[in-house]
Amino acid sequence: MSNHFINSVQTFFRRWRVSESDEQGAALEVSAATLEKLQAIIGRKIVSPEIYSQALRHRSLLRRRHDSRLVSNERLEYLGDAVLGFIVAEYLFHQFPGENEGFLTRLRSKLVKGEALARYAGEIELGKLILMSANMKQMDGEGNSSILANAYEAIIGAIYLDLGVDAARVFIDKTMLQRIDLVHLSKRTDNYKSILLEAAQARSWKQPEYVVTHESGPSHDRTFTVDVIVNGDRMGSGTAANKKKAQQLAAREAIEAMRS
Repeated sequence: MSNHFINSVQTFFRRWRVSESDEQGAALEVSAATLEKLQAIIGRKIVSPEIYSQALRHRSLLRRRHDSRLVSNERLEYLGDAVLGFIVAEYLFHQFPGENEGFLTRLRSKLVKGEALARYAGEIELGKLILMSANMKQMDGEGNSSILANAYEAIIGAIYLDLGVDAARVFIDKTMLQRIDLVHLSKRTDNYKSILLEAAQARSWKQPEYVVTHESGPSHDRTFTVDVIVNGDRMGSGTAANKKKAQQLAAREAIEAMRS
């Protein structure tokens, strides 16, 4: 067995032990300072601090841990997504009494899509409060759009369980609805897939086909490249952190190609 092979194995295990030490040494519960910042954002005194620790605990912290009491923020993200959807739907229902279901649905989609949630989270500097592994921090986890969006929804879920729906409504109003010109947003066209489909139908072409041509990156930070085929030709391509966004970018490129 060569010395080079032995040294490589030893180096691997040294790095693995350092990585494991970093993961084990990361904070599992939010600090008093973090709770104060959350209370300032929420505008209410927190009753159950532990639920906010769960809301801010990214799954990277649970790697190599077998403590069954530890839970990531994914369940609270699920709950927060539902609470957010309901509160935004209720708000738009009263804000636009003369608009139909289609208008309200499209506007809500624009408000609660992942990249928008990540922006709201960034504006309140939520990334700095998220509990994650040292490795994830080194990979810019605090600025990762998916992690930010998920944490934002998880915080909403935590507020709902801890303080009730009214507190969740105030948080959403303060961090989202008050910051957006809804009339302007409602007029902004960003559903390029729909526009491309209408253009194809107007020309009696087949429905555009979206094909994933490339995937890269680790499971928590994947990147997708999608091509769109229109009338038998590849007319656009898009790359993004999720397939839906990549499809929209591909459709936009195809629309621009058709107009040129």
